[in-house]
Amino acid sequence: MPFLGQDWRSPGWRWVKTEDGWKRCEPFSPALEEGNNQLNDISHTNEEVYSTEDCEFAAKKRKKDHFRNNTDSQCFYREKWIYVHKESTRERHGYCTLGEAFNRLDFSSAIQDIRRFNYVVKLLQLIAKSQLTSLSGAAQKNYFNILDKIVQKVMEDQYNPRLIKDLLQDLSSTLCILIRGVGKSVLVGNINIWICRLETILLWQQQLKNLQMNKQVNNGLTLSDLPLHMLNNILYRFSDGWDIITLGQVTPTLYMLSEDRQLWKKLCQYHFAEKQFCRHLIPSEKGHIDWKLMYFALQKYYPIKEQYGDTLHFCRHCSILFWKDTGHPCTASDPNTCLMPVSPQHFIDLFKF
Repeated sequence: MPFLGQDWRSPGWRWVKTEDGWKRCEPFSPALEEGNNQLNDISHTNEEVYSTEDCEFAAKKRKKDHFRNNTDSQCFYREKWIYVHKESTRERHGYCTLGEAFNRLDFSSAIQDIRRFNYVVKLLQLIAKSQLTSLSGAAQKNYFNILDKIVQKVMEDQYNPRLIKDLLQDLSSTLCILIRGVGKSVLVGNINIWICRLETILLWQQQLKNLQMNKQVNNGLTLSDLPLHMLNNILYRFSDGWDIITLGQVTPTLYMLSEDRQLWKKLCQYHFAEKQFCRHLIPSEKGHIDWKLMYFALQKYYPIKEQYGDTLHFCRHCSILFWKDTGHPCTASDPNTCLMPVSPQHFIDLFKF
């Protein structure tokens, strides 16, 4: 439904409701301007029949109807960046909320990019754990739409199902707790909607549990054909211990390489400080340190470092949050010095007031 402001101070934007929420349209496109000119010509020819007031009313009504019916002329205007305002100002009342940022930063497209996929999933997992109730109704709807697309992508591509299983487990646990406390008005929306969403999550969990990996038939070079030093180099590139264990289950050779003490020692040194793993030394039967057990023991006490192919960035000069490759209208003389990568936890912390 377009909004046509009568006040001269109105910004003049039109808003159209879509499945992802309200989207802003450019006021006029060339096709729409041509149609408006025709409507104005019609109004001038009817001046002899109608009074001036009636003519203006009829022209405005035809203009509205033309805009509603001519969907091809609608040109959506949606930036992939957002101002982060923590305080109200005379020019801008209120402040940027987590739900507003979640809707504006185009996470639906981000999950199609393999560099951003893990980042978005981790962000959704953190929101599920603690910030789900802070989202608006529209943001919650967008959250579950994106989650649906993520599950469908994993079902089709078999990409990183373990990460999605952890997300759904945390989300289902949170919803069970929140639904029990519905009398405290902790959820936005009808309780029946949330029960249906919980049932959908349980269905997704069952589908992922029954997921069968497709065997790819390839007559060319395979992973097993690579030299040992290349396979070992691949294992040293992993930053997650579970990924190393999973890869080690492929072939006996990879299993042997995945049990290397030096590999797990490097992994512990990468994620944890020396003071941390000195407090939890786990010697093996031969008296050596069992670095593999050390890694999983330390993981229970301390957070591990996160690695992502691409992250959101924050401009300290403009106070804008954005994807780096999309850019933003920066006014700094050297924009690169103002950029700061934003982790999923930092993203949520930006909107805690």
